[in-house]
Amino acid sequence: MEIDVKNWLNREGEAFLEDIGIKKGEVVLDFGCGAGHYTIPAAKVVSKEGKIYAMDKDIESMYKLMEIAKTKGLKNIIPLHTKSEEPKINLGSESIDVVLLYDVIHYIKVLERKRIYEEIYRILKTGGLLSVYPKHRKSDEPLWNLSDMVLDEVIREINSRHFYLQRKFYKKLLHNSNYNRGYILNFRKK
Repeated sequence: MEIDVKNWLNREGEAFLEDIGIKKGEVVLDFGCGAGHYTIPAAKVVSKEGKIYAMDKDIESMYKLMEIAKTKGLKNIIPLHTKSEEPKINLGSESIDVVLLYDVIHYIKVLERKRIYEEIYRILKTGGLLSVYPKHRKSDEPLWNLSDMVLDEVIREINSRHFYLQRKFYKKLLHNSNYNRGYILNFRKK
């Protein structure tokens, strides 16, 4: 619903992202940012002292995101267009405080996910936050590449890539254009 997106972008998304641990001045990568439902509120949270890298393969979504950012006066969003779910992230090693992987890992096959987790490990600062919203796993609909995995298996898969689960919580958040409730998994780089 359009009203859900408007409320999310104007106030509720910021509160959500602050609760998961994003702070003013941080550098964040929104991996698979789409139209920016998490990028826009994250840019507000980190303020002009921080920045957001918005990465996606859908160039049209990137254009829409940057138009929204412009109308909201947000100048701290840097678009990163990628040609596919390629594992290489063109950012420096240990340059990122937070990576958001929200509603995206179900699109990626297991070997590519492992390579992406390794790239995220490379770009995250020591102690950096990897926040994951693993939608479309075994207990969700519709099912994709996580269809055979329960939440604990998703956690084990990410932990096996040199992260540790810091916090798991169940929250109201935006999925596509509607509110939903789902698990958020916060991992830290060892």
